[in-house]
Amino acid sequence: MTRRELDAADITASELRDSYARCRALNARHGRTYFLATRLLPVERRSAVHALYGFARWADDIVDDLDARLSAPDRDRRLDDLERDLADALRNGGGDEPVVRAVADAAARYDIEHALFRDFLTSMRSDLTVTDYPTYADLRAYMHGSAAVIGLQMLPVLGTVVPAGEAAPHAAALGVAFQLTNFLRDVGEDLDRGRVYLPADLLAAYGVDRQLLQWSRRTGRRDPRIVAAFEAAEAMTRGVYREAEPGIAMLDPRVRPCIRAAFTLYGGILDAIAQQQYDVLHRRAVVSRGRRAVTAACGIAGVVGARWRARATGSVPIDRASVRHLRNLQRKEPGSE
Repeated sequence: MTRRELDAADITASELRDSYARCRALNARHGRTYFLATRLLPVERRSAVHALYGFARWADDIVDDLDARLSAPDRDRRLDDLERDLADALRNGGGDEPVVRAVADAAARYDIEHALFRDFLTSMRSDLTVTDYPTYADLRAYMHGSAAVIGLQMLPVLGTVVPAGEAAPHAAALGVAFQLTNFLRDVGEDLDRGRVYLPADLLAAYGVDRQLLQWSRRTGRRDPRIVAAFEAAEAMTRGVYREAEPGIAMLDPRVRPCIRAAFTLYGGILDAIAQQQYDVLHRRAVVSRGRRAVTAACGIAGVVGARWRARATGSVPIDRASVRHLRNLQRKEPGSE
């Protein structure tokens, strides 16, 4: 499907097509939940979304590279190199890294604010030195760059039926909701990296601190205080989903099935966490294959409906190849992010 997506987006230069394909591969490998949802987008917009995700994934991998030979200063220098490459590419086009070439091209095509990329890299750099967040306000400040800006970068690509400024707070909230979901799901893995993203004041309210989390992670034993704290973190995250949800109706009707599917799938991760009684320190919560299939089916129905309505107005043909591909994904998808 890569060639068809690139053709539809009018991306013709060979090197640039290769760069976008690299981003798509990163999305497919690292973000299976998100990748499934992108299959519901109009075909001409998918490459830009892959570029945004691919760049974010590339920067995140620099920070979290498990190569023990790389010190924090080494990673910081690599981020500096990436930031310089991106700044030059945003001004002049091109770029040394394939992900930079693709994301700079996408930013130019959709007039994405350059400051959003700077804010993102600032948060990525803080991961090299910051290992916990005393309050939720501190965490939200970090997530502005690490998550909210992703929603804001996506907004010009997706398109809106209201002024973009009206939809922007909801788009930012959706990025934050997705990241909070990942923080709760991955709390054990993050702890292994020396980080605790759940706010310290929320944990302390239930008698939980880093030492207790490490004890539970190390011994495999559970503690009711941890369960209560994680339940509170789930409730906090669902509140952000409620902030985000009204924004879906503000998007271009053809992209709503994609964002609704992502909203449902990530919310399903929270459901899975609750169903396993918040035992995220010892096992990874995943959305069941059945639930993913149902979500994909609803997404397919939404895509078909939106495109038939658009076709009735003469604005766009139905993309039958995409619908067939989505049905294949629905049958073949092996697991969850």
